Amino acid sequence: MLSSTTAGIGIRPSQRTWSIGELARHFDVTTRTIRFYEQEGLLHPERRGQTRVYRDKDRVRLKLTLRGKRLGFSLAEIREVVDLYDAADGGGEKQLTRLLGILREKREGLERQLNDLTIMQRELDDVESRAREALSRLKTDE
Repeated sequence: MLSSTTAGIGIRPSQRTWSIGELARHFDVTTRTIRFYEQEGLLHPERRGQTRVYRDKDRVRLKLTLRGKRLGFSLAEIREVVDLYDAADGGGEKQLTRLLGILREKREGLERQLNDLTIMQRELDDVESRAREALSRLKTDE
């Protein structure tokens, strides 16, 4: 289905291209970040001489990559999910099942970290309490 902005000129949305600078501005990242993701095999822009030309598929892959990084995914995990996205032409059961597995692992890791932080906080509270009591005793002994 064509959008109202592209219907008048007969260009399907999938034919839209972006420069590296346009993508960087759109996603508020540096061009160096985009080149890094390209080097890591997460993006595959077309080359026209020295110019990188990014298609809709690259834009979606960059969006998924950045979302994965925000969620704490490793580059390997991101690559796996994005490659499954490509293989299923926009997603599928295998991709979603793997994504749910990674999310479960991340959630379990965060719960362990939260538990560890709670324990550390209690230990800090205990040490602080003891230090305050010791200080108070020192002041009353004077």
